[in-house]
Amino acid sequence: MAYTKEQGKQKIGALVERFRTNIDVYKKSAYKEAQVRREFIDPFFEALGWDVSNKQGYAEQYKEVVLEDTIKVGRSTRAPDYSFRIGGQRKFFVEAKKPAVNIKEDVSPSYQQ
Repeated sequence: MAYTKEQGKQKIGALVERFRTNIDVYKKSAYKEAQVRREFIDPFFEALGWDVSNKQGYAEQYKEVVLEDTIKVGRSTRAPDYSFRIGGQRKFFVEAKKPAVNIKEDVSPSYQQ
């Protein structure tokens, strides 16, 4: 679903409010990364206008968002959770973590192997 700018802002506001209201539940280790991706991260980027689930039906090489895209970094291969592309060219990556992971205090999750 394509959102207008105002609808996108409202959707993001609703996501923030839902997270804020239930933060204690989301911060428990039982709340998994897959859940935060599905319930918050995917809808967030969709509200910004990205076709996260490829509703446009683009061929693999032209998808706007590739999940678990394989990229070569030096001699190793990485698979960030999201690769965002325009015209088939990678523009940025997003690595998701469950809310229980404190990325401010513990930087080790950013060096995921």
